[in-house]
Amino acid sequence: MDRYAWKNADTNQTKVGDVVLVLTKDDPKFPAKEVGEVIAREGQTVTVRTRSGEIVQSSVDKLTLTIEKTPEEMWDRLAAAMASVEETEVKRKEWREKFRYILDDWKLVPGGRIAAGAGASEELTLFNCYVIPSPHDSRGGIMKTLTEMTEIMARGGGVGINLSSLRPRRAIVAGVNGSSSGAVSWGGLFSYTTGLIEQGGSRRGALMLMINDWHPDLHDFITVKQTMGQVTNANLSVCVSNAFMRAVKEDLDWDLVFPDTQDPEYDELWDGDLEKWRQRGKKIVHYKTVRARDIWHTIIESAWKSAEPGVVFMEYYNQMSNSWYFNPIICTNPCGEQGLPAWGVCNLSAMNLSKFYDEAADDVAWDELSKVTRWSVRFLDNVIDKTPYHFPENERNQKNERRIGLGTMGLAELMIKLRIRYGSPESLEFLDKLYGFIAREAYLASTEIAAEKGSFPAFDADKFVQSGFMKNMIAQYPEVGEAVRNRGMRNVTVITQAPTGSTGTMVGTSTGIEPYFAFEYFRKSRLGYDKQLVPIAQEWKDANPGKELPDFFVTAMDLTAEDHIRVQAAIQRWVDSSISKTANCPADFTIEETKRLYELAFELGCKGVTIYRDGSRDTQVLSTKKEEKSDAATAAAAPAAAETTAASAQSDEAALGALNASLNAGVSPQAEQVFDKQYKRRPQVLRGATYKVNTPFGMAYITINDINGTPGEIFLNVGKAGSDVFAMAEALGRVCSLFLRYGDHGNKVKLLIKHLKGIGGSGAIGFGANRVESIADAVAKSLELHIGLASEEAAASEAGTASGVAGGAEAGAGGHGGHDVSAAAGSRDLCPSCGTASLINIEGCKTCSNCGYSRCS
Repeated sequence: MDRYAWKNADTNQTKVGDVVLVLTKDDPKFPAKEVGEVIAREGQTVTVRTRSGEIVQSSVDKLTLTIEKTPEEMWDRLAAAMASVEETEVKRKEWREKFRYILDDWKLVPGGRIAAGAGASEELTLFNCYVIPSPHDSRGGIMKTLTEMTEIMARGGGVGINLSSLRPRRAIVAGVNGSSSGAVSWGGLFSYTTGLIEQGGSRRGALMLMINDWHPDLHDFITVKQTMGQVTNANLSVCVSNAFMRAVKEDLDWDLVFPDTQDPEYDELWDGDLEKWRQRGKKIVHYKTVRARDIWHTIIESAWKSAEPGVVFMEYYNQMSNSWYFNPIICTNPCGEQGLPAWGVCNLSAMNLSKFYDEAADDVAWDELSKVTRWSVRFLDNVIDKTPYHFPENERNQKNERRIGLGTMGLAELMIKLRIRYGSPESLEFLDKLYGFIAREAYLASTEIAAEKGSFPAFDADKFVQSGFMKNMIAQYPEVGEAVRNRGMRNVTVITQAPTGSTGTMVGTSTGIEPYFAFEYFRKSRLGYDKQLVPIAQEWKDANPGKELPDFFVTAMDLTAEDHIRVQAAIQRWVDSSISKTANCPADFTIEETKRLYELAFELGCKGVTIYRDGSRDTQVLSTKKEEKSDAATAAAAPAAAETTAASAQSDEAALGALNASLNAGVSPQAEQVFDKQYKRRPQVLRGATYKVNTPFGMAYITINDINGTPGEIFLNVGKAGSDVFAMAEALGRVCSLFLRYGDHGNKVKLLIKHLKGIGGSGAIGFGANRVESIADAVAKSLELHIGLASEEAAASEAGTASGVAGGAEAGAGGHGGHDVSAAAGSRDLCPSCGTASLINIEGCKTCSNCGYSRCS
């Protein structure tokens, strides 16, 4: 109802008994709605009982009233709208019935913009997402791009923009006798504007920002989200070339460059395509040489921290693209599944694979899948002629190439019905067969439409079949190559695997090509925070009470990250566009494991890769735990481990969970007795070592003392007494000490190292093995050094504190005082404005050297 049902603009017609959407949180940035029934009306004021039982009073102008109340009404509207572009009444009747057939029971689930707009509005675009040209490198060009983006988003479309055409930070701008603020700063403008736009009354704008791997602002782009508030309403991805990946593999240097902005033809010719500029013989200015692996490490580290930026292997993407010979891919849509040229669009719908299980044969209903696939291709092709176009450039491009993207949802549900475990070797064979079949049927359907209505205008058979994708297709299915040559091709691309998060949830099946997130989970949306039960799993549990689900009931967190990537690669072979797929990783997934995962994706032929490490963002749409109020009494009364994620079965998580549970239970005398038995009390005398480590916050003195030969106590001294950094470092030491002295978990030191190592903040210091990301990372490195020296220290003098001096470790005074003047001068406190460790004393006031914040102003 919120996103897709046909809306009634005249809310004055609201009457008692109507089911409506009522605004429960009138926040200009984060509004919230709820479904409810109108139970009373007096003048312009209505009383609504929401689905949760809450009584809400509202004015009628804050309601959303729908015309459609059932899916059948929507299917009728969509079938009629898509058939209306056929040339004759006979054809219109024929295809209205066929389209109604494939829509029935959600066999085909149209993309969100099609569902919301087709037959309901002549203003709303039926295309989900757009890529607009890279901004012209001028104030006027940037404002033009901003206007185009705003117009598209206001009509319901998401936007992708490649920022590589904009000159780097500090580059000369001769016209104003100044310097540029850089590509990333203008990305912040696009991001901010996106947050202001509410699309079609249902959702906020969606934006993808990209930058190429040669751009001098590359590092700033990769790390921009580590500074709060700069880019908050956009997804980020780096366009990576084959040459860059080769430089990473061979540990080569990498040049960051940009065209000569003083070239007399710069304003006329420069469009963001560096290779085209180079082919014209134009000058390229060298800005900086970096180590490719350092850039790669920064990408990986940032993705590990916050799931961004993603990586798109853009050169490989264009090698595989069917439009390689006339329309290069420059960016993707906001979810990354559709690489597009300038003015390209996402024209999306998804077949619900859960509807194609033949129970009698215990197999895929192949004949039914073939029919729905072929008719769905025509459905999407008709969208191109039905949608309104608000930019003539967009209409010219789309009608020149007729790009469509037929995808799937319900894959995980179908595989459960077939008892095939997602991610297993057996599943990879099945996926190759299933998606090869879909691609074959879709391409043959496009050739049949071409024979009837004509090929897309830019079609050139000899060049079309030379794309990387078509070479693979023809090798497996020669009949497709023959049909393309004999009948032509109606659409430049046919297959796209979109995420289908909202539409998949709407129809009650697994989304996109993903496994189920969990079989019981909570989903946060504009309509609240809802518990979701997966029907197929619940039905099995009801039929088999007390039994565990079989192993083919697999969730995203049951799989290894490598399983996710191998599934993506198996499907990518049969997708001429790309795939929205997230490799879910447990919370303790390391940076090094992330690096191997990204490189595996490239080796297996994926066009891009995105990971999500559980808990790496402050908020997430799906969660296995219900959010609780942060009320102290509620927190004290609640069990510590009321609900767990699938990952908690791992031994290290279990150990942490046991510690957490016992500490929370410690409010009772009985629990105190248990705690006393398992907690190692501190002896009067302990021996250990103090390690001197330079961190982003200044010099740290980390004292590690042993109990019975293993680390049992950690003290940290960082920064000046009374500073925030000093307080947080002391807290970290206390918590680490508590963990180390509790219980008999034999690997707890290694477990602590694993959880602390690689944690990063707003900066890092040092290189290679000496690189320190944060105070927590410094503790992990000191622990590694300490346990490596333990055998040597056992033979040392038993009097006093041992001297542990090796490779950056230095004896100290027990970690309490005694650090030198240079260390104090190098320490920094945290800025409450930008969050970086940049707060220093200047003229008697705490002032941030990064953003200019001052406590005195």
